[in-house]
Amino acid sequence: MTETDYKALSELAQDIAREAGQLALDYKAKGLTQVDTKSSEVDMVTEADKACEKLIVERLTAARPEDGLKGEEGADKPSTSGITWHIDPIDGTTNYLYGLPFAPSLGAAIGDEPVAGAIYAPFSDEMFDAYKGGGSRLNGETIRVNEIDRLDLALVSSGLYYDADVRTKQAQQLVNVVAHIRDLRRGGAASLDLCSVAAGRTDAYYEIGINSWDIAAGMLIAAEAGATIKTSFEANWNKGTQMIVAAPGIADALSELVGDPPELN
Repeated sequence: MTETDYKALSELAQDIAREAGQLALDYKAKGLTQVDTKSSEVDMVTEADKACEKLIVERLTAARPEDGLKGEEGADKPSTSGITWHIDPIDGTTNYLYGLPFAPSLGAAIGDEPVAGAIYAPFSDEMFDAYKGGGSRLNGETIRVNEIDRLDLALVSSGLYYDADVRTKQAQQLVNVVAHIRDLRRGGAASLDLCSVAAGRTDAYYEIGINSWDIAAGMLIAAEAGATIKTSFEANWNKGTQMIVAAPGIADALSELVGDPPELN
């Protein structure tokens, strides 16, 4: 595929992400946010999650019927084109329920290489996109990671796993991290945390317990904006893998500080 092909995939992702974001807002405005749970009582899914994934699947299937699909709410279709879309219809469902930033995230990958993607934050009307070799953008304007080489001056974001025992282990890890950085942020949506690094709103991000649909688009957006990625993307993402994404000048130091990830239950 050419850079032009990757750009077309990004443009398709942007159109569909925006439509899904608007659908999520419509559901919220009508109060149609009935909650079910998945892996635990704090791992939630709403009617809007399911409706948005249905919309995304329908749009992608109509536009690119030979592409594969892998979605948080169950979409699973093998690819005959070589391209698979990793879909999170509402990344940050808890945020969505509480009126905090959330985002539909669509990332296209060829095997284990993300090549195009878009993440749309409806509350702020912000569209992040990237494609292989084409850089990263926020609402059409090029974005770059911060130039920083001192970890003690870095603003770092992270996330917490759903299981309480694992969170306790993560808290112990955080105690060590926060003593050596400027400050810590907890955004609640991995896709937007990755975009924040790309846009220079934070300097780094690390987390475990994430899935391919959480990061396929955001990982590419961060990388194309100049971030160093300290783990590789896997189409069948291993939840125990620790992801570290940072401005190049602090990536090694942060990786050493964070250390090995806590084991998941």
